[in-house]
Formats: sequence, C-alpha cells, structure tokens
Amino acid sequence: MKATVHWPSVAIVGVGLIGGSVGLALAARRLAGRVIGVGRSAASLAEAKRAGAVTQTTTDLAEGVSQADLVVVAAGVAAIPALLDAIDQAVRPGTLVTDAGSTKQSIVAAWEKHRRSRRGRFVGAHPIAGSHRRGPAAAAADLFTGRVTVVTPAKATPKEDAAEVGGFWAAVGSTVFMMSPREHDRLLATTSHAPHLLAAAIAAATPAEARRFTAGGWRDTTRIAAGDPELWADILLDNAAFVAKALSRVAAATEKMLAAVEKNDRRRLVSLLKRAKEDRDAVGS
Repeated sequence: MKATVHWPSVAIVGVGLIGGSVGLALAARRLAGRVIGVGRSAASLAEAKRAGAVTQTTTDLAEGVSQADLVVVAAGVAAIPALLDAIDQAVRPGTLVTDAGSTKQSIVAAWEKHRRSRRGRFVGAHPIAGSHRRGPAAAAADLFTGRVTVVTPAKATPKEDAAEVGGFWAAVGSTVFMMSPREHDRLLATTSHAPHLLAAAIAAATPAEARRFTAGGWRDTTRIAAGDPELWADILLDNAAFVAKALSRVAAATEKMLAAVEKNDRRRLVSLLKRAKEDRDAVGS
C-alpha cells in the first residue's frame, strides 16, 4: 500500500507505548513537520517529549487537535468513542482521524451513528504490535516495522479515506490489511483476546510454592498476563461474544487432551500434540 509522504502536523492523543511509538516512527522516518502529544498527565507528556516522540505537548485536547492534519487516538478502548466525539468538535473540517484500539465494532459504530454531522474523517485501525509494557519509556521507532495493522472502514467510509489511513500505517512500517470491524473482532478474539485470558488463568492457577521452578515455557506462556488489568477488562468485555466463542473452542481442545491423558492414550495424545505443533509451525517464528 502506498504511503503518504508527509503530514505538516500530527496530533497523538495518548502517548504511551503505541502513541509514543507512532511519534518516534514519524520522527525517524521524517514523516511529520511537528508532532503534538495530547494527554492528561503532564509528567507522561514530558517523558514523551524527552524521548523524542513528540515535538510539543498539551493537556488541552481541543487545542492539541485543532490545527492537526492527522489525529491518532491511542487510548484505551473504553475511552475512545468519547474522545472521538470531543476531537470531532475541535478539528478543522476534513481532518483525517484514526485510532489504535484493540476492538473495533463498538468504536466504529459510535462514530457512524453521527456520521452525517461529523467534521472529521475517521477510519478505525488496530496496529497488532503491543506489549505488556506501558508508557512512553516502552515506545520504539520500529515497533510497527514488519507488523500487521488492520484498518476497519465502515460500509459508508469513502474508499479514499480508508486508503489514506492505510497509507499512514504503512508509512510507519506496518503491513496493512483491510477488513470490516466485525471480522477484525472475530479474528482478534482468537489470536489476542482469548490468549490473554488463558495466560492469566495459567498464572493464577500456579501455586505460590511452584513459582521458583518456573522457566522459559511458563514465562513465555504467561508474559501477556502482566498487561494492565483495567485496560484488558475493557477489551475483553467489549468483545465478549467472540471471546466466549474462542474460549469454547479452546475448552473443547483441552477436553480432548485431558481425556487422552486420563486414559493414558499415548497414540491419541501424540496425534493431538502433532496437530497443534503443525498449526503453530505454520505461523512461523
């Protein structure tokens, strides 16, 4: 996908891991004349500016987005719809707006409800490049390089708007896919949301006396359980129906393995493990 070459002014609302990485990527690739960091915490904004993720900062949302050519909203999914409404009241007509929320149906639907009266041009997106770490200190200029970003236009979204947002995410390094918000949420329930709950369950089910004996396998499997519980609760509940279906599939697979173990059925267990290995190997490293 062709990347837009340059934006005179970009506003990033939320300068944590994702927002900070957007700013660093813009700076490293010289894609923006200025990058305005917008947030609630003056300390976090100052940290983002020291890191070079933004060129100026403000805690005033309207002030921060009013002169932007592009606005990127990198906040928790529960906060994004209200932020988009506030941003839309302050931007110049025709300003391009995108987000980085981990769910898409509710966010896009909230925007589309008032599409006819909107000033901005919003196209939802989700860069699949997160981490259990938080804040601008965890940001990296190459966070999106070689990673996938899903762009989720609504049915009424002009094709040129979707292409422009796709071009932005391609410009910061992503491989871009286009799909509906519903399809995004269905797929991410399986690849991201349910795995987070499973990692949390494994961590919670590990007795305290066993912790000193954990090694690479346990740590790799449970790493994402270290993510922010408040943020993840919002994601999981916002995509509850698809997450529940994904967990049901995992439960069915687990029951088959449990039955093989209980029956001491080595042939069946090897067959199940082999199938799982083939599925995992198909993804690559």
